[in-house]
Amino acid sequence: MAKKEATKTIKVRQRKSPIGYPRPQREVLRSLGLRRIRHVVERQDTPAVRGMIKKIPHLVEVVEETP
Repeated sequence: MAKKEATKTIKVRQRKSPIGYPRPQREVLRSLGLRRIRHVVERQDTPAVRGMIKKIPHLVEVVEETP
């Protein structure tokens, strides 16, 4: 029986309101699953998620990365 490979995760926190920012930036925030200020979600650490975080670094912060 093969061991299940542990997936890396990343915790992301919304630190600022998306009000006043362009619609695509608000949509990226929602696609990450963030709904309100100080809301924290845990996502798999994939290039797609990293790319979303890079698009809105002024609205979110990476809280924790687990190996």
